[in-house]
Amino acid sequence: MPSMLKNLRLLADPSRLRILLLLEREELSVAELQEILGMGQSRISTHLAQLKQAGLVEDRRHGKSILYRLKARARGESKGFEQLLAVLREAASEIPEASQDADALRLALRRREDKMRAYFDELAGKFGRHYMPGRSWKGLAETLLALLPPLVIADLGAGEGTFSQLLARRAKKVIAVDNSEKMVEYGAELARKHGVKNLEYRKGDLEAVPLKDASVDLAFFSQSLHHAQHPERAVAEAWRILKPGGRIVVLDLMRHNYEEAREMYADLWLGFTEVEAVRFLRQARFKNIETSVVHREEEAPHFETLLAVGEK
Repeated sequence: MPSMLKNLRLLADPSRLRILLLLEREELSVAELQEILGMGQSRISTHLAQLKQAGLVEDRRHGKSILYRLKARARGESKGFEQLLAVLREAASEIPEASQDADALRLALRRREDKMRAYFDELAGKFGRHYMPGRSWKGLAETLLALLPPLVIADLGAGEGTFSQLLARRAKKVIAVDNSEKMVEYGAELARKHGVKNLEYRKGDLEAVPLKDASVDLAFFSQSLHHAQHPERAVAEAWRILKPGGRIVVLDLMRHNYEEAREMYADLWLGFTEVEAVRFLRQARFKNIETSVVHREEEAPHFETLLAVGEK
C-alpha cells in the first residue's frame, strides 16, 4: 500500500498522468512527447526521470533515439498496478488536454511513418528533382483536375481568385468569397476578361459566408484560415453551407514561430498544428477527418503546408 500511495502522489501531477497514459499505449521518444504535449524537453525529461525512478516507466535505445514505455514487469505482475491504471484513466477525464492526447498520438505516429517513407523517397528520388521531357507539376495538376466530377465549390478567402479560376475549368460552379472589395472587383474583372462564366465573386467574411445552407459540394480554404479571427467559426460556416456528404479541404500553414508574418502578410495566426485542425473539424461535426503535412519549404523559415479534409 505505501508504494500505491507514493504512486498516487506522483501521478497527481496532470502532466505525469498524461505521459504515463500515453506510454501505456505506445513507446515514444522525448521529441514525440514534446510534439504531443506541447511541453519543453527539460520538463518532459524531468517527468520521465521521476516515473522511471518510481519503477513505472522503462527505456530502451533505438538507433540514435531513446524510447520510453510503461514498465512491462510492473504492468504484468501487479494486479494493484492494473487497478491504478484504471483509476488514472478515470482521472484523466478531468484534464481537458488529455481528451486531445489520442488525436495527437495518432498524428505523431503518422509523422514517424512519414519520416520512414521520406527516407525511402530520398533513395528513390523525388518527383521533379531532375528534368524529364513532358513531366511537370502543372501537367500533374491538370490531370488531377480532369478527374474531378463537376461540383459546386466555395473558395473561401479566395483573394483575387487564382485558384478559383483554375477550379472553374472543371467545376459546375465556383463561388469565390473574400472580405476585400478590391480583391472581389479585381477577380470578377479577370474572370470576365477570360470568359469564365461559371465563376462568381462575392464579398463576405469567412465567419459569415454569404451562401445558403447546404448549397455547395466542396468548401475550400487555401491559405486563408489563418486570417480568420475565429478559425473554428469559419470551419463551422463551411459545414453549414455544405450539402450532406460534401467535403471540406483546408490547405494552410503548419504552426510556426515566424512572428514577422503578422506584419508582412497580415496573418492573425501563425499556422495550426494537426491536432488543432482535427479539433476544428471535429467540433464542426465533420467526420472521416484526415490530415497530413504535404510540403516543406527548403529555405528558412522552412514553412510547412498542412492539408486537412473532412466530410459532412
